[in-house]
Amino acid sequence: MDYKLELVPLPVTDVDRAKAFYAEKAGFEVDLDHSGEAGFRVVQLTPPGSACSIAVGAGIVDTPPGSVQGLHLVVPDIEPARAEFSERGVEVGEVQNLGGCCTPPSAILTGTGGPSSSCPNSLPGDHNERGSPKADGRGYTTSH
Repeated sequence: MDYKLELVPLPVTDVDRAKAFYAEKAGFEVDLDHSGEAGFRVVQLTPPGSACSIAVGAGIVDTPPGSVQGLHLVVPDIEPARAEFSERGVEVGEVQNLGGCCTPPSAILTGTGGPSSSCPNSLPGDHNERGSPKADGRGYTTSH
């Protein structure tokens, strides 16, 4: 049986600002922008080439804004992806070589966490909340 993650809700304080960031700066496609009764609103956005979308809105989750961390936006080559985000006005840090140990394919990530002993070449803060290194398959990461 196949299991597919298709939607990750992200709690935000300003739906219009979040929509503008993901659509205009990050280049995500706006799939849906629906408003309902009592201030309910959901905006679904999908990264180019992804089968999984994010949803921002009002009344869609009860978790506090900013509480979702450690998401991986996986790309085939981190250098052009970093350049594209930078050209679109997204604040991105420099690419860091973490030694290629214990890493997923190229990833641009959110969130920070503590260091993990699973990757001796990484630095404190270069891990997500589960202790996984924030890096690409060559051992690179961007941070901000």
